[in-house]
Amino acid sequence: MDRIIYTAAGGAARVLEQQAVISNNMANVSTTGFREQMAIYRSVPVEGQPGLPTRVSTATATSSSNFQQGVMAETGHALDVAITGDGWFSVQTPEGEAYTRAGELAVNQDNLLVTQQGLPVLSTDGAPVEIPDRGSVTFSSDGQITALGAGDNPSDIQMIGQLKLVNPPAGGMVRGDDGLFRVAAGQAAQADPQVRMVSGFIEKSNVNPAEAMVGMIANARRFEMQMKVIQDASTNAERANSILSSNG
Repeated sequence: MDRIIYTAAGGAARVLEQQAVISNNMANVSTTGFREQMAIYRSVPVEGQPGLPTRVSTATATSSSNFQQGVMAETGHALDVAITGDGWFSVQTPEGEAYTRAGELAVNQDNLLVTQQGLPVLSTDGAPVEIPDRGSVTFSSDGQITALGAGDNPSDIQMIGQLKLVNPPAGGMVRGDDGLFRVAAGQAAQADPQVRMVSGFIEKSNVNPAEAMVGMIANARRFEMQMKVIQDASTNAERANSILSSNG
């Protein structure tokens, strides 16, 4: 079979992969702190005897993310927090420490500070943050947590810990199947005292819905073009076989 079919089929496969990535981005337009996923590909020359300099195939080069900050939305909720600029919140997962920009926090039945997925948020000492029973919580810009217990006087406010805010190099971060990020080397990132946050706000997804929709339409057209190439190649092969048969 002519190599053009393999080339076009490879291109179509890459388009389908990118369409899946864009569809996932569209599904997370409203997900707090979501980072747009990006599919990057590179051209690969088709080698053979003789060489085919006019034909190229494609291969997945890397799956990366757009780390640009999303829009900040004010909620007024005491447990809603957002990082300003670069940085991440640290959370505990069954697979170890992970990082997220989603700051819609809550207090679970064990009085632990957790994410909306129920993952404990970590303090600078690497432990979950325990909140006093029915206590009101406030956060400072560097992640320090103070709480006032139910019925306590304002003078009884207590310092209960500090959120572990990290800022590892973006190039060393990998996205897991759970949507959380981890350091590629598998190590826990060190707390960064330069990271700043604000309470009463959440960071929205950084996916641009209009751009994602345009990307989906463009991908659909690319896929149609690849299929047209395969169809034309098949038609040309049938015609060639017909001519050879008639001459025979």
